[in-house]
Amino acid sequence: MFDLLYSHGDFIVINKHPNVSVHKDDGDTMLLQTVQQQLSIEKLYLVHRLDKMTSGILLLAKNGKTASELSGLFAQRNIEKYYLAIANKKPKKKQGLIVGDMVRSRRSAWKLTSSTDNPAVTQFFSYAGEPGERVFLCKPSTGKTHQIRVAIKSVGSAIAGDPIYNPTSNCDRGYLHAFAVRFSHCGQQYEFVCDPREYQLLGEKWHSESVSTVIDNVKQPWQLTWPNIKH
Repeated sequence: MFDLLYSHGDFIVINKHPNVSVHKDDGDTMLLQTVQQQLSIEKLYLVHRLDKMTSGILLLAKNGKTASELSGLFAQRNIEKYYLAIANKKPKKKQGLIVGDMVRSRRSAWKLTSSTDNPAVTQFFSYAGEPGERVFLCKPSTGKTHQIRVAIKSVGSAIAGDPIYNPTSNCDRGYLHAFAVRFSHCGQQYEFVCDPREYQLLGEKWHSESVSTVIDNVKQPWQLTWPNIKH
């Protein structure tokens, strides 16, 4: 269900496995309770979320004060977040900025619109993957539901194995992974990278030669020259 990546006096960092719900639904075990029990921690607080299909870095606070501080950092966009995705089809552009309001589409889906009243903002690079596939490195500066999944779909691609936005893709999972975060807490800078190749159960596609080469080249994503966000 998870791997412990780092433990601090105020928070822990875990690698959430794919197809694990952060919130209890459909009879799933609540992730927080499982982590608390396995690590013998009295209480943990959720400060951000990952979709059920998404694996990777999840921060959990150990006390209410830290939960409030970390939630504030996310809300104020003071935590850098980076995601890896493997997608089908070549995107309309190899890199850039995807901006637009997100509205409900059908059933569980969302779609991007051209309006920008309260937009989702995603910067991205894409790289050659296996034949017919692209590897995306995304940096969302907002935190909307399904943001990266919809952003990638909006540029003519779609995440491999995504049951909502790419339902005809048959894979062992939906290939979206919370790859890295960087933030400051109590005057100290923290950087965490979760390489999907280093853990079992995160999917076969990360291990192909072309995808592995991309991951090696983006191991410190904050050092890349990201597309500018216009304010």
